[in-house]
Amino acid sequence: MTEHYDALESRSPQEREQALMAALPQQIAHAQQASPAFAEILAGIDAAAVTSRAALAKLPVTRKSQLLERQVAQRAGTPFGGFSALAFGAQMPRVFSSPGGIYEPEGCGRDYWRMARAIHAAGFRAGELVHNSFSYHFVPAGAMMETGAQALGCTVFAAGTGQTEQQVQAIADLRPAGYIGTPSFLRILMEKAQGQGQSLPSLRKALVSGEAFPPSLRDWLAERGVDGYQCYATADLGLIAYETPAREGLVVDENVIVEIVRPGTDDPVPEGEVGELVVTTLNRGYPLVRFGTGDLSAVLPGPCPTGRTNIRIRGWMGRADQTTKVRGMFVHPAQIQQVVQRFALVARARLVVRGEMANDSMELWVETHAGEDAALLRQIEECVRDLTKLRCDVRPLAPGALPNDGVVIEDARSYR
Repeated sequence: MTEHYDALESRSPQEREQALMAALPQQIAHAQQASPAFAEILAGIDAAAVTSRAALAKLPVTRKSQLLERQVAQRAGTPFGGFSALAFGAQMPRVFSSPGGIYEPEGCGRDYWRMARAIHAAGFRAGELVHNSFSYHFVPAGAMMETGAQALGCTVFAAGTGQTEQQVQAIADLRPAGYIGTPSFLRILMEKAQGQGQSLPSLRKALVSGEAFPPSLRDWLAERGVDGYQCYATADLGLIAYETPAREGLVVDENVIVEIVRPGTDDPVPEGEVGELVVTTLNRGYPLVRFGTGDLSAVLPGPCPTGRTNIRIRGWMGRADQTTKVRGMFVHPAQIQQVVQRFALVARARLVVRGEMANDSMELWVETHAGEDAALLRQIEECVRDLTKLRCDVRPLAPGALPNDGVVIEDARSYR
């Protein structure tokens, strides 16, 4: 399982850096010419001069919130805010929507999202059946993993989300080699199978993503015979980094340039310091330059013990802003503000996420004069579910009870 996906993973760091820096000015020039948004953002930039990380660091960071703002402002003219270099038709087979109302184009090409590398590192091989429990509805996660697995030579069972009992039965009947999906749902499936007295002997490996994968859950799976690995990918960028059998951080993908910047700034931090992960992709169809993910991470020193020579990051370490993920879905502070705006009896609100991974829960604290008004609380619960696609409990508080600290979403989960 230690063999590499291709020779790119073991090339010298100097060779890789030369190749990335040679491709960088071409990608920036392409973004300026093909993407109206970057034509504006990078106006006056001499693309030919951006041939080093120092030169790249002088360009502005475009954050996910800005992408959304441009999409909303320009929706009458283009659904992508001018960031896409693709047009509807043959060059764009599908469009997806991520939580928060962000639309992403999918371009053509084998393994467009570059997921095969991560799937291979998790132990999957050609000729195997993969049980894919990522969503195929609205979000691109299901398609991202499916196309990557197919590029690797695997067959995919398109399970999607929900229907737990049917998914357990499908695993028992079809005997896939492994699972791809969120780690929390894998645990739910395995617990459901155990409760039904159903054996799943074929399930021996997993690639998980979409939420934190703490060592406690990794060990829980291992005790039940499943060797789980994680990868870090986004709907905007595709694969960013992936775990290897060394289990020492995540190795960065070969087709992205990763920087770590000080949160709230565009400035790179010293190696090892925690900061916001910023990515420049070499994707010609969606040429994002210095795209701020909003996620915190840090660069690990030295190469991976598996012989992969690209830089490694520590993985997901939280959010640079208050946006958080619950069961694989982003929840944004703006969504909580929408709840407040919809109810005249609610003055302020704070979403508190508690529990452990695979057993997390949301509780919305609301300041209201209405007290324990059951009808109002039920309406608020329904509103939250409508906006976030997640269930939550609502806890009424007296006006002025919430701290005046600016916190809208509090992530109080345990990641041990």
